[in-house]
Formats: sequence, structure tokens, C-alpha cells
Amino acid sequence: MSKICINIAWPYANGAIHLGHVAGSLLPPDIFGRYNRLKGNEVLVVGGSDQHGTPITVTAEKEGSTPAAVADRYHAINKKAIEDLDIQYSLFSKTHGDNHIEVVQDIFMDLLKKGYLYEKKTDQYYCPKCRKFLPDRYVEGICPKCGAKDVRSDQCDWCGTTFEPGDLLSARCIHCSSDPDVRPTNHFFLKLTAFTEQLVSFVDSKDHWRSNVKTFTENWLKDGLVDRAITRDMSWGVPVPLPGWEEKAIYVWFEAVMGYLSTSIEYSKMIGKPELWEEYWKGPDTKHYYFIGKDNIPFHSIIWPAILMGVGGLNLPYDIPANEYLMFRGGKLSKSRGGAIDIPSVLSKYDVDAVRYYLSVNMPDTHDADFTWEDFRIKVNNELV
Repeated sequence: MSKICINIAWPYANGAIHLGHVAGSLLPPDIFGRYNRLKGNEVLVVGGSDQHGTPITVTAEKEGSTPAAVADRYHAINKKAIEDLDIQYSLFSKTHGDNHIEVVQDIFMDLLKKGYLYEKKTDQYYCPKCRKFLPDRYVEGICPKCGAKDVRSDQCDWCGTTFEPGDLLSARCIHCSSDPDVRPTNHFFLKLTAFTEQLVSFVDSKDHWRSNVKTFTENWLKDGLVDRAITRDMSWGVPVPLPGWEEKAIYVWFEAVMGYLSTSIEYSKMIGKPELWEEYWKGPDTKHYYFIGKDNIPFHSIIWPAILMGVGGLNLPYDIPANEYLMFRGGKLSKSRGGAIDIPSVLSKYDVDAVRYYLSVNMPDTHDADFTWEDFRIKVNNELV
């Protein structure tokens, strides 16, 4: 009997989850979890709603609401959708909660004391018209590497390239469409470069990783790691636990990956076994699997392992089975860009087993897959029925 910790990518709580989420990172871990339970293994499945960051604030501004109201509303919608899909979590949690904030702030202070975090002035997009610094998703433009349009200023969803302020071509503020400046502001950085040798050894040992994950990660390491800012000029998020930093929050992609650990701790407390999480995070025989979409690879294969190495004594990822994209009419399914087929709507018309079956046989595990209603009908009627 083995212990298996299944960590599922956190959908943003800015809209209802869609078929792309299910095929990419929600259904595969559920199948894997069922398989391991049948084998008699002890399985912990954790994840939840990513409630911080700019996707939520963008949605709140469009609705004239608050980030907290938007995040909690879609957390409830997505939690029900996941339950209706019969996807089995040990705990489906959320990042805007006391337990998660406490874990994140503890790790922040631990890394700071160990010298893995440091302060530095850095360039940030600033909109003179809106008179404010612009977090990543408030700026869009053209990817300088692959030429994709309407790319956000932190990362290109198409080629995976990550950006620093000023890299994006034809950058524009999403509020007023004016050209933003690049101005200095003070932030904390993760000393990612301190973990280069450890990360290279870690990745070299992963012969069982999918080729897309290993190749992407190796290319990142070959290009040379750079220290990354882990705070942002915004109030919505996990507060920086230091005086004088009240106007800034911890960057969502630094803290969201810690949700796997914080949810394991929360679950252990919830069932009255507060030390149980240590068996899964410190036990030498426990294997950690991270089910994600391909756009999240570097955060799980480089940044999260580096954080774990900095903390010390915690299990590193064993495998990161990242799926490709489920495409619809030639484009990627996306909540923020429209064109998504949301789960509540789909389940109002079709049986959950039909949906699960079709997505399992049309899963984008090694290459992008196309979704069509005609193919859905044919496979359900000719194969499942």
C-alpha cells in the first residue's frame, strides 16, 4: 500500500468552469484517484478555487461588484459543478481563507529569514490616464516570441513564454486602451537563481515525465533562471506580512501553488487528525502528482519545487502530467476570452456519464484535441450506448 497525493490545478474563481478545465486538469486526476483507490492505495486529493489575482478584480470591475463577492460566488458555482461531475476531492478549498493566508505568510517569512527573498526596485507598467500601476492582466499586447495577439503581460498562453514589464509589443491598458509607461516600484523577489543546480538535478532524474513537460522545463533551465517578483501593486490577495507593505499583495502565482499544502493541512484539521498532512508531505514513500494544463508547467516544475526546496523537508513533485488544450472551433476554450462551454449549462442538458466518457476518450493528453457536438453525439451513441 502506498500513499498518493493528487494535487489538482486551481481554476480561477472568475467564471464557471468549462469543458477545457475538465478535460485538461479535473477529470484526469479523478480517473487516476479512482484507479489508486481500487489498488488499495491511500489517496489524498486536494485543490480548490484560486480566488486572488487580477482575473477576479477584472471581473469585479466589469460587474461593479467586489473581488470577494465574485470569488465566493464562482467558488460555490464551481464546487457544485465539480460535485455534479462526480469528481472526488478529499477537500475542494479556496485561497481566500484564514488557513491558506496563514500558511502562505509563514512560508514567506521563512524564505525571507533564510535569504531566499529580497527587496528590489523593479519596472512595472503604469497607466498615466488611470493613474495607477497595472498588474499583469491589466495589460495586453503582442507576444514578442510567437506573435500571438491579445496576450497578457505576464505569460503567453500559446508558446508559454513569460514576460517582464516592457517585453510585450504594442502594450495597452485594458481599461482605457492607452499606452502604459514602465515605471519603478518596490517589490519582493524570489531568489530563483539560488536553486538552479538543485532544479537541474531534480529535472534530470525525471525520466518518467511526459516529453512536453520535461522539454519545456529543460528549455527554461537552459535559458537561465531569473529571480522573479512575488509581490504586486494591488490590495486584493494575501497581504504581505510586513509593516509598510499594506498597498501590495503577494503575487497570486507565488501563493496559489502553496494551496496544495495549505489544503492538505486544512483537511487534516477538518477530519480531526491535524498531523495527517505530514504523512503526505514528509513521508519518504509518498508520491505527489500535479494535474495541470500546459500553460502552468513552469510554475509547477520550477517555481513550486524551488519554494519547497527553500522551505526544506517537504516532498517534491514526483510527476506533473500536464495536458494540452481542448480546442473548440479552432480556438482554446477560455473563460476570460469567451467561447467556453460551461459545465453547469452542459450538465443541464446531458448526462454526466456521457460527458465524462466523451472527454476521457477525447482527452488532450499528448496533443491538442478538438471538441465538436457532432463528435460528442457520435461517440456517445455509437460507443457508450
